[in-house]
Amino acid sequence: MAFKVTLVSTSPIDGQKPGTSGLRKKVKVFKQPNYLENFVQATFNALTPEKVKGATLVVSGDGRYYSKDAVQMISKYAPVTYLVNVKGFVQVSLAKYAPVTYLIIIKMAAANGVRRVWVGKNTLMSTPAVSAVIRERSGADGSKATGAFILTASHNPGGPTEVRSVSVDFGIKYNMENGGPAPESITDKIYENTKTIKEYPIAEDLPNVDISAVGVTSFEGPEGKFDVEVFDSADDYVKLMKSIFDFESIRKLLSSPQFTFCYDALHGVAGAYAHRIFVEELGAQESALLNCVPKEDFGGGHPDPNLTYAKELVARMGLSKSDTGGEPPEFGAAADGDADRNMILGKRFFVTPSDSVAIIAANAIEAIPYFSSGLKGVARSMPTSAALDVVAKSLNLKFFEVPTGWKFFGNLMDAGMCSVCGEESFGTGSDHIREKDGIWAVLAWMSILAHKNKDSIDGDTKLVTVEDIVRQHWATYGRHYYTRYDYENVDAGKAKELMEHLVKLQSSIPEVNKIVKGIRSDVANVSSADEFEYKDPVDGSISKHQGIRYLFEDGSRLVFRLSGTGSEGATIRLYIEQYEKDASKIGRESQEALSPLVEIALKLSKMEEFTGRSAPTVIT
Repeated sequence: MAFKVTLVSTSPIDGQKPGTSGLRKKVKVFKQPNYLENFVQATFNALTPEKVKGATLVVSGDGRYYSKDAVQMISKYAPVTYLVNVKGFVQVSLAKYAPVTYLIIIKMAAANGVRRVWVGKNTLMSTPAVSAVIRERSGADGSKATGAFILTASHNPGGPTEVRSVSVDFGIKYNMENGGPAPESITDKIYENTKTIKEYPIAEDLPNVDISAVGVTSFEGPEGKFDVEVFDSADDYVKLMKSIFDFESIRKLLSSPQFTFCYDALHGVAGAYAHRIFVEELGAQESALLNCVPKEDFGGGHPDPNLTYAKELVARMGLSKSDTGGEPPEFGAAADGDADRNMILGKRFFVTPSDSVAIIAANAIEAIPYFSSGLKGVARSMPTSAALDVVAKSLNLKFFEVPTGWKFFGNLMDAGMCSVCGEESFGTGSDHIREKDGIWAVLAWMSILAHKNKDSIDGDTKLVTVEDIVRQHWATYGRHYYTRYDYENVDAGKAKELMEHLVKLQSSIPEVNKIVKGIRSDVANVSSADEFEYKDPVDGSISKHQGIRYLFEDGSRLVFRLSGTGSEGATIRLYIEQYEKDASKIGRESQEALSPLVEIALKLSKMEEFTGRSAPTVIT
């Protein structure tokens, strides 16, 4: 089948600056004519020729809603003449509309001289699976992917319209040949290109491809052959997970009548992998899977795996205020929209992401075959608690504190300096790929549980629980009491004023301590304060203004940071941490232990005065 290339005139559209997680905007913004096309072409233009001409690209995502209006807008390029029947996929509108977005990128890839495009079956592929495919998959002819367009807005809501004033988002990002997000050198070029773009090529007569069927469809264009290969990404991802973990030991744990398990995909793309891994490979019961049918609007929920939004799982695990009436499972976990984030729960017990990565690192060598020869190093994002630091010091591991953004971990991993890393925002991962990986984190915890219980699974001895593991970790390394307050959709101007106020205060530590002692006399003095700055040990690049820190003499911290992961307004994140190594004091409730620092943080920052908010949107 032959196709021709057409040049389409366009003009720049304001506000197409990608952040650390790509370009995320409200659905209605992406509905603008040429909005998607401009960004895709700006990305092609930012890449070196060998990464485009004759290259292999991956195009897939989390299956979130694009919009019916967008289909009508671009129908001249991709008329909707088919329906995709996805097993278990109940949202007909996804099949009818969302694939058009992928077809636009495929048609533009063909016009730009790309040799082949790999697409996940039914266009579904988790972000960690995309990274794995780039790094691990080889085509029948030995071809390897040089990058990927990932269509996701991660943990943000999706759907055709806002519900209860909650923004519904769409997003796109580009990952490089190492499987990780594009570095700033590329995203800066993309943004500059969006400001000057005048035209883009597209193979407008390229026939539609049936993305519900595995196979290769070949075309002929002005620059030669062009293939679209549809494949089941679960095959590649499962193979990778089985090379990392001892599935037999996990299967044995799951077979124990003492061990019960629940996994909540929050109707995100993780559901496309959950049945294959947990049920088919590991022998879990079907009933262990919760909300594992992917939906374009995530079932009307917010696909962010935390105690606020994963309501059904939280209730089932015995952590909600209302009693569900049954005995909670021993182990529970949740994923976000694109399956790169995770939440770990025990029976009536929440594991903070900061503790989770520290516990994985502390047990990795013994419990996970992939790490049996040792860890190269560990790393955390700056706002994440220092629990990992203590483990690194105890085990004599290289340790790195980096800005928020997975690309910083990727640099360390590419240089062979880091094996395990994590962020407080429910992101955990290792050097098997260059993205955080939610299912990997769940399997890591299952591996630790299996290892701790290897001598008691077959007997009547009580199993070691998630809570047991965490409390033993605290007894060994000390406890980092930790919480995060999120103030979402704050007026951007007011948020900036608050941050400027905090920076100004740092000019006089004595004055800060005077304010602190006037609020609470029972806390330690502030020893230093700064704006976090990071010099990358690999490439020497410097990242400034990465968060405002107030460091106390007893190891406590207050961190303030503006987040750019939403599509509108600003999100102020406040991180509060207190280290306690006295074994007699590690059993307190977090909010109780942190209440003095919370009071100081809110009053020192004048949070309510600047934001008009008397309470945060989310407390983690």
